[in-house]
Amino acid sequence: MSIGVALPSGDTENTANIVDELIAQTRQAADAGLDRVWFSQRYDHDAIALAALAGRAVPEIAVGTSIVPIVPRHPLLLASLAQTAQAATGGRFTLGVGLGAKALSEAAYGVGYPPPIRHLREWLTVLNQALDGEQVSFDGETVSAHPVWPVTVQGSAKPEVIVAAMGLQALRVTGELADGTLPFLAGPRTVSRQIVPAITKAAEAAGRPAPKIIVAFPAIVTDEPDAVRELAAPQLAFYDDIPSYRKILDAEGVDGALDLAVIGDEKTVADAVRRYFDAGATEVVVTQAGLRSAAERLRTWALLGGLAS
Repeated sequence: MSIGVALPSGDTENTANIVDELIAQTRQAADAGLDRVWFSQRYDHDAIALAALAGRAVPEIAVGTSIVPIVPRHPLLLASLAQTAQAATGGRFTLGVGLGAKALSEAAYGVGYPPPIRHLREWLTVLNQALDGEQVSFDGETVSAHPVWPVTVQGSAKPEVIVAAMGLQALRVTGELADGTLPFLAGPRTVSRQIVPAITKAAEAAGRPAPKIIVAFPAIVTDEPDAVRELAAPQLAFYDDIPSYRKILDAEGVDGALDLAVIGDEKTVADAVRRYFDAGATEVVVTQAGLRSAAERLRTWALLGGLAS
């Protein structure tokens, strides 16, 4: 079983230097036997830079981003960053991207949110041209790209591109133009009934290899599940009213994101991990393991590393 974890995971608030701490936690993840660390994009730190630094410092583990919103980032910018990270890590970097939330993007950056599916298709088309070493030339409705100088980074193999796609239209575009999907808060039933069939069909129609199904969900091993659940509730409630997440939660038949958080002893978390693999996941990513403490994070990672080995 391929198992990764997401960073930051909740226990870095009092850290003097976030970069040093996350590199140290990447070392801990490698020592636990985990396969990959995924770095979340936030407004403060940069996920691709962190992945490149951590992957170079800890060569025993793969790294990726989960996820970098593509609005308002131009695909040429992400292509150069991703290739740089790929070269820095010796080919162990995966670029995870997503459309992001309309309200958050518009409020933060002051730019309009484009028609999402059209933008995703055009954005991935330009990204693939750049990563494939082609002469980039594209004029679309939401993306235009005509670089004068080369866009290929010497010493960089093409990184895999994973899209946080959950809706049917986004899954079709992803299956056609990317290497897989990385849904967050999609339960096992939705993974098996909606996500796997839709993206697999699209990839087959495009003549692409079987797509990666990388499923992310919150999980914490603890002796005090009720107390941890109280801490998780306000954090996860944020997702309940975002339209794309609301649809995926409804498809699973749950009231809210908290219902998909796996909080309990080792058996509880291990059983949940196996359910996702049974549903068709090719990799599982556990998020928010350090919500309450580093000790619970390390306990969770020790379990996951044992499952991955």
